[in-house]
Amino acid sequence: MLHHISFPASSLEVSGRFYDAAFGALGYRRVFEDDEAIGYGLEDDKDLFCLKLRSPVVAPGPGFHLAFAAPSRAAVDAFHADALAIAGTDNGAPGLRPDYGATYYASFLIDPDGHRIEAVFKGAA
Repeated sequence: MLHHISFPASSLEVSGRFYDAAFGALGYRRVFEDDEAIGYGLEDDKDLFCLKLRSPVVAPGPGFHLAFAAPSRAAVDAFHADALAIAGTDNGAPGLRPDYGATYYASFLIDPDGHRIEAVFKGAA
């Protein structure tokens, strides 16, 4: 359904380092960058997620978040730890979320500009 999504970023340097860490844990990488944007995905010049340099940034309020599929529980753990080490804010440590399903394993972060993101894996341990 979605081709890509873009988030505004007040600093491509800071947000780029944050998303390099978060997405690297999930198997994604920078697929393009210029002075105004950084795109992430799997193939060169085919971004699935894009940071756009903007100021001021107003992140969506509570109730909005974007969840990214992870290939394993270990990837969910790395997403959380690696991005926290850069510039993220904890919004829910890695773990099972039985309210969402018996195998729903997720972690939650807030990026440097206040966007709420999640990594989720729904497979067996």
